[in-house]
Amino acid sequence: MYRDNSQLRIEDFVFAYGKLDPENDWVKLAALVPWEVAEERYAAQFVNNGHPAHPARMALGALLIQRRLKCSDQWLVKHIGENPYLQYFIGMKEYGPCPFGASTLVAFRKRFSEEDMAAILEASIPKTEPEKKDGSDDESDPPNSGTLILDATCCPADIAYPQDINLLDQAREKAEKTVDELCELTGQKKPRMYRKRARKDYLRLSKAKKRSAKAIRSAVRKQLQYIRRDMGYIAEMVQNGAKLSPKQADRLNVVTTVYEQQRIMYVSKIHSIPQRIVSLAQPWVRPIVRGKAHANTEFGPKLHISLVDGYARIERLDFEPFNESEDFWRAVERYRERYGCYRERVLADKIYRNRQTLAFCKEHGIRLSGPALGKPPKDPDQSRQAKKQEYQDSCDRNAVEGTFGTGKTAYGLARVMVRLKETTATVIGVALLLLNLTKSLRTTFALFYLCILQAFFPGLWSRPYLSDQFHTLSHDTIKRGPGRAFKEGCGQVLFPSMRSAPAGGTRQGRS
Repeated sequence: MYRDNSQLRIEDFVFAYGKLDPENDWVKLAALVPWEVAEERYAAQFVNNGHPAHPARMALGALLIQRRLKCSDQWLVKHIGENPYLQYFIGMKEYGPCPFGASTLVAFRKRFSEEDMAAILEASIPKTEPEKKDGSDDESDPPNSGTLILDATCCPADIAYPQDINLLDQAREKAEKTVDELCELTGQKKPRMYRKRARKDYLRLSKAKKRSAKAIRSAVRKQLQYIRRDMGYIAEMVQNGAKLSPKQADRLNVVTTVYEQQRIMYVSKIHSIPQRIVSLAQPWVRPIVRGKAHANTEFGPKLHISLVDGYARIERLDFEPFNESEDFWRAVERYRERYGCYRERVLADKIYRNRQTLAFCKEHGIRLSGPALGKPPKDPDQSRQAKKQEYQDSCDRNAVEGTFGTGKTAYGLARVMVRLKETTATVIGVALLLLNLTKSLRTTFALFYLCILQAFFPGLWSRPYLSDQFHTLSHDTIKRGPGRAFKEGCGQVLFPSMRSAPAGGTRQGRS
């Protein structure tokens, strides 16, 4: 059951020890969150019976607070119970204890699917009308304009670095646990499984200071034999009438898959295999080869985003490795559906520059960043201009690197701590939502400050840079949808400096 919950104003919050400060960061941030869209998507999951669920603002607000504070579930409950501004942010009507426990946050994360987070993320981005030619009713496409930035990264999961011998030891222990449970269920005597010997064989290699290739293969072979013996015991008991519970069946399925993959790699003397399991606790996690200096291979979901005017959208999120250039056409066409025209330029890595992509861009008049195919021009002026343009595109593309950096350092994307597949997508979506909200808050600060400068120093706008900056911020802010309290926010905020922050955003209070 779900009840309709009207959105709370700062004046309606009951605080026995005074009044809340409307200049607080959490109060300003609450005015920017698309609560209405979250309420609509959240309420569609419930039926009209049973105990009333927690409101959508409480669920989404708690997740936003947790991402911004980078705290655990237990500490989040403590912070909300002690801070009236956090209680106002999650929609509580008066100051009091936290209305939910730490375990409830798991349910909150499960209630926002990947599609729900995509809709909320889209609602957090300023809306613009499709561009049309002035004084013309022609249905032809408008001219290309603006910049689209594409890039992908990996959000590492909270797992230990996978090693074959460690995975086999964990699989052996899970198989032995299943055998014990089945023996206790059927009343049979436990078979001989050589547990102590298997453990000694594992520790002999894991504690060795130097591991030779011969010692590793010998240890892997022994662990494979132990697992095969245990799997035979399980198969025999199932044939004799023992029934596996759903939990035991899932566990056995993972152990069997790990055994088959490791056996194939051992026999074939290879070190990679498709859909390789690297964690028994999270069997959906796959190795993602990124080729970075600090880590050539990372383990977690691969995130592909598009960046327009500093606002991020999720183009694809998948645990299986994929080539991000496959999503180039979809990203460009989605942009055309939203804004009514193609982008004038697309800034992306060299991996996007294949012949199909270049032909698509040439057909639609899109300039893709990077050097052109073929020989360089003979004219030195053209060559110098092309290098200058390539350098400028490379500098502008750093905005998406700033977005990834802020998401990983400030909002916990450097190590995703949740353990479920569906909640991982929710955590990543909430982090990107915070990036967009911070960008909107920063834009409001800059617009208000520039308005003050325009009032006191009208002659400053003769400078091209300041004039373009004011026009961009005004267009970016005024286009936001109704009901977002943006006019109130413009009268409540101040921007501390004229220098614009990176497009990826930073946390409040960080340099």
